[in-house]
Amino acid sequence: MTEEPGKKLSDEDLARVAQYLNSPVHKRERAPFRPGMLLLVLMAAVTFLSALSVWYAWLHGVKVL
Repeated sequence: MTEEPGKKLSDEDLARVAQYLNSPVHKRERAPFRPGMLLLVLMAAVTFLSALSVWYAWLHGVKVL
């Protein structure tokens, strides 16, 4: 069996990999990626944590605002 230089898998191995990845177990419909929603969640988390830290500082007598 002769292989091309630089080729890591044989054609038989590539066929088995393709069969494995195309099996029904590995197919799942995914929701589309929504960067706007990610940005919204991150902004909400940062805002909440910032407000929590300001409240905690105010609770302990630190002049924040």
